[in-house]
Amino acid sequence: MTPDDGGTLRLLDQAVLDRLRDELDDDDGVWKVFVHNFITLLPDRIERLRLTLTTGDLAGAMDAVLSLKTSSQMVGAERLAALALDLERSLRQDTLHTEPSRVLPRLAASQLGEIIRCGRQTSHILHRYLA
Repeated sequence: MTPDDGGTLRLLDQAVLDRLRDELDDDDGVWKVFVHNFITLLPDRIERLRLTLTTGDLAGAMDAVLSLKTSSQMVGAERLAALALDLERSLRQDTLHTEPSRVLPRLAASQLGEIIRCGRQTSHILHRYLA
């Protein structure tokens, strides 16, 4: 992941999408289905993350954040993947000495809003890319 001119991560790495399209182009638009599935599943992934964080489910939260991070990386959603990585690090570090049921809701309050906003922005850009 590389920063753009403003020093922040781009929402979308066009090169990842171009590579995906090139690698799957011979398969009758499979790359579009792949990206469309990412867009379709993103709200459910974020909702699962919200639910596991707010209920203090550490194993579920870790699974949800890894799913979000990995799927975001696969479509070039740089900023969303970075936000998921930051949350993953917080989950690993902040729960070492504190009960997850106390830490996870705080992480939801501090990090989930930005993940939701970024997810919406990313979906919007991906829709335009598919058009």
